[in-house]
Amino acid sequence: MDFVDAHCHIISEDPSAYPKAPIGGKQSEWAATRPVTAEGMVARMDDSGIDQAVLVQATTHYGYDNSYVLDSSRRRPRRFVAVGTVDPLRPDAAANLGTAVGEGGLSGVRLFTSGSTVPTQGEWFVAPETFPFWEQAAKLDLPVCLQMRLGPATRQLVELLERFPDVTVLLDHIGYPDIAASPARAGAEVAELAAHPGLHLKLTHRNLERLRDAGEQADDFLTPVVEAFGAGRIAWGSNLPAAEQSLPELRALAEEVLTGLPELDRREIFAGTARRLYPSLGEHGS
Repeated sequence: MDFVDAHCHIISEDPSAYPKAPIGGKQSEWAATRPVTAEGMVARMDDSGIDQAVLVQATTHYGYDNSYVLDSSRRRPRRFVAVGTVDPLRPDAAANLGTAVGEGGLSGVRLFTSGSTVPTQGEWFVAPETFPFWEQAAKLDLPVCLQMRLGPATRQLVELLERFPDVTVLLDHIGYPDIAASPARAGAEVAELAAHPGLHLKLTHRNLERLRDAGEQADDFLTPVVEAFGAGRIAWGSNLPAAEQSLPELRALAEEVLTGLPELDRREIFAGTARRLYPSLGEHGS
């Protein structure tokens, strides 16, 4: 089966060429203790039978400086595409977006509104100042990864999707739904969002570990979510090295949890969706 890792991070061993500049000034623990270089990621992919990967900017290490993911994807266009972090509140965000994409440029962007180093969920991603950014992303047909937590900010997400229906949004880690508390309730809450056709889901170990722990009740989440979105709007990503497991273990976890899905659905989740979201993967793929 074809595999594309739709969410992994890389850290250079050369801090002089690629200086640390985490958003908020706080570096994530994983970036400090278990970084993986672009070369290391290729080796891990080869060991895991993963053909290509989406390099998502390590925001908690590099902030808005996307140099390393861009340089790495340019050096290995057959293996990588780059997704960079941007600040949509900047007055020049929309103008800069056009020059950041294209041949050898960013294949997508990411907004970091909450995470391990930003525990308070930001709601700024749909502030009026961001509207030119979203309009430009729609014009460029540029996928926007949104790192956020469902809950109080879900209202802002829905507002965004309604205001900009032509934007493709990938919800990182499916927005951290509370699968552990109730797979059925979490599944119903996520499935409701499928009414917005531009929304796609990024399924990672953050969700898969909870689903594995849920046992047979995992279907109470997976069934309504896959039925509502369709496998063609769900992409798997390892989240290496933020995830502590090895890449073969992360792939095995995903295959174990999704084993009950039809093969066509698994093909979409493991590669098809990512290849449609990032067409240059197909252009350079073997």
